[in-house]
Amino acid sequence: MADINWLLAEIEAGPQGPEIGAFFDFDGTLIKGYSATAFFKERIKTRDIDAKEVFQTLVESVNIERHGKDVSDLMDIAVKAQQGKSLEYLEDFGNRLFNAKIAKMVYPDARILVDAHRAAGHTIVLASSATLPQVESAAEDFGIEHIVCTELEVVDGEFTGELASPVRWGEEKANGVRDFATEYGIDLAQSFCYSNGAEDVPFLKLAGNPRPLNPDEDLAAIAKQNKWPIARFKMPHRHNPITVARSVSAIGALGLGVAAGATTALINADRRVGMGVAASVGSDLALAMAGVKLSVVGEANLWNHRPAVFLFNHQSQLDMLLLGALLRRDFTAVAKKELEHDPVFAPIGYLASVAYVDRKNSEKAREALAPVVEALRDGRSIAIAPEGTRSPTPRLLPFKKGAFHMAMQAGVPVVPIVMRNAGDLMRPHSLVISDGTVDVAVLKPISSKTWTTKNIGRQADRVRQLYLDTMAHWPTEESELL
Repeated sequence: MADINWLLAEIEAGPQGPEIGAFFDFDGTLIKGYSATAFFKERIKTRDIDAKEVFQTLVESVNIERHGKDVSDLMDIAVKAQQGKSLEYLEDFGNRLFNAKIAKMVYPDARILVDAHRAAGHTIVLASSATLPQVESAAEDFGIEHIVCTELEVVDGEFTGELASPVRWGEEKANGVRDFATEYGIDLAQSFCYSNGAEDVPFLKLAGNPRPLNPDEDLAAIAKQNKWPIARFKMPHRHNPITVARSVSAIGALGLGVAAGATTALINADRRVGMGVAASVGSDLALAMAGVKLSVVGEANLWNHRPAVFLFNHQSQLDMLLLGALLRRDFTAVAKKELEHDPVFAPIGYLASVAYVDRKNSEKAREALAPVVEALRDGRSIAIAPEGTRSPTPRLLPFKKGAFHMAMQAGVPVVPIVMRNAGDLMRPHSLVISDGTVDVAVLKPISSKTWTTKNIGRQADRVRQLYLDTMAHWPTEESELL
């Protein structure tokens, strides 16, 4: 049984409520690798570091790796380098780096584990030796409200280059978590602690349920001595010969489907018919070649109220194939202007009469959407990502109002399509598809008859909340759909 399954089972069977804590180390535990390395490389890339700091950092890294030294001196070097920088600057730097680099390092099962503790009503805490700017964006993305970390001294919005707390490493992390538990009334005897490193043994011993997660060799040996159950997470396989070959085959299969659709369109002098062939045949073939399967709850909602505005949470280019396999015929889409000349998307866009939107020009964007409303009135459905752009993580971005205005003007319902783990199988900006199953929940159609320009914002927020509720409590049968 996969480790995530027994972890979820014990959480569900165990005590519930906010007095139970779930404390997570970050580096190596929730993510594969170390965020400090990503920050260091980015600072070198942006020339935000001098030769002296590079040398000192490398020396201390060797001392930690080979001689078992703690991270205090290494942290001191890094912290002093931030002297005079504004809080706003470092928060922005951390957010950009998380979206560009660290988000790709998150174990998919780590999100499921955190969500399970949230569903159990537990108090979830990120406990890390890193500083707040290093982990804050990740905590926000995971939906973790509480953070125990190494704190930086700030005066008048600028860092002084000094620490405002001990480095939360080893015993000091345990002390920080113990203080948090006292302040918030956490019952440590029934709580959970997760970490990957032997330096966190004092931290793990605090909890009645110590759980070495992705442990290093030393921690694995200690866990065996203490009879602590070990769990390991895996990243989806990427960029190996098999996944690359499957991905190339999938693109080829999609090309065959599009060619068949184009031929059908020419014979029938009808792009709409050709699009149906391209979407269904091309998507089915491409997904099969890539080894991607669909697990759909609420499939009937794809057909009950057409035409409709089909909303989907956008995570990767795989979404295009998934929508083709789900919607199959009589639909078009709204896409960003940059895709108009994309060699993979452009042929499909032509068959589907896709509306390309220039997101930098709101006036032209509104003009481009006018034919979409006409298409809805003519009986064709629309697929659109209400977030307006691809999210770097499964976290849902704010919804824009455009899709809801279209539904209101055409007098058609919106149908939310909630997709889980599509971004895990195909990362943003990647052309490599990993095999696996994408979970899809098609929620009930939502009428737009009572919508007005005054309440459209509230309607968008309400639908977004349906996505959040569905992701938090994934339905397994149609009766559970929202």
